[in-house]
Amino acid sequence: MDKNNYEILSGNTLVAIWQDKKLKVVDKALLPLYLKKIENADMWLETRAIDSHRANSRLLKKALRLAEKDDVSTVIHVNGATITDNYWIRPIGSNLIYDDVKFSDDYFSNLALKGNYDSFNRAANSKRSKTPELTNVGSFEKCWKLRDGKWWMHKKATHNELFSELFIYELGAALRMNMAIYERGEGCIKSLDFTDAATVNFEPASAFMGDNEEYSDVVKALEKLCPQAIPDYIRMIFMDTICANPDRHTNNFGLLRDTKTGELLGFAPNYDNNMALISRGYPSKPGSKDMLISLFNELMDEYPNYRKYIPEVTEETVRGVLDKLNMKVRSQLIVELVVGRYKLIAE
Repeated sequence: MDKNNYEILSGNTLVAIWQDKKLKVVDKALLPLYLKKIENADMWLETRAIDSHRANSRLLKKALRLAEKDDVSTVIHVNGATITDNYWIRPIGSNLIYDDVKFSDDYFSNLALKGNYDSFNRAANSKRSKTPELTNVGSFEKCWKLRDGKWWMHKKATHNELFSELFIYELGAALRMNMAIYERGEGCIKSLDFTDAATVNFEPASAFMGDNEEYSDVVKALEKLCPQAIPDYIRMIFMDTICANPDRHTNNFGLLRDTKTGELLGFAPNYDNNMALISRGYPSKPGSKDMLISLFNELMDEYPNYRKYIPEVTEETVRGVLDKLNMKVRSQLIVELVVGRYKLIAE
């Protein structure tokens, strides 16, 4: 496929043409949010590429014998398709349809996740060449696995990363928050694809915020774009605050969008909490000058009406989650950490 000339589609609907470095919009309602903000399809494709710094990314490209390994070429190899939205590309005038490029197997998953030589050799000797791993973004080693017709993300995790991700999922579920579904695995954490194979489109916040993750700026953007997403956004950053998650950025939260109309439906489920809580060690006792607590309280001071979206957190709830997980951790310290951080918000 010519890097400089291709059609951009949503499902089987043509939404734009990228020709000679210019974007011609055909259907603005279905256009990816990134392209509504920045009319550069090459830059958009780059955001969809597997992280080239991941060791297993390099092995995957080698096994697939990709002649050109830059981000745009990597994404073009699979027609720009991903698991979590129905956007893709094809040569101008091509008869390809969406079913021709949708992913139907997880043949390269073990190589993407584990990177061992047997999986590399097996992949290198396969006649297959299409894999969702080339558009599986993020810095951790991970893969998509197909189970009973559903896609699950498997991401490498230490014991403490696994605990932190599961704890936050279970705590969020107990507080009736909008959470992506997580399960424990062997040396990894598993997460169910919340788009159900792109029956809705996931639009990362980076598509409309760039790398600006300032709470107040995100709220202002959501007020214009998708006001119904604000309650879940407040609850997500609340959870980040009480569980000491410094790694919330515009590529690990976003919005869900109707694939037929382009309407923004609401906030995507809370996911990607593997650097929170005890994943990098047990945080110290929180104080009023804690950065995340200060930032959240500043937002609540600016938007006092949004305090109504904050759920109540009790010691009993936290202990209930710990009992359910039954993992080897310093439970009392975790109770003190989460409840202590909550009190510094509630007060």
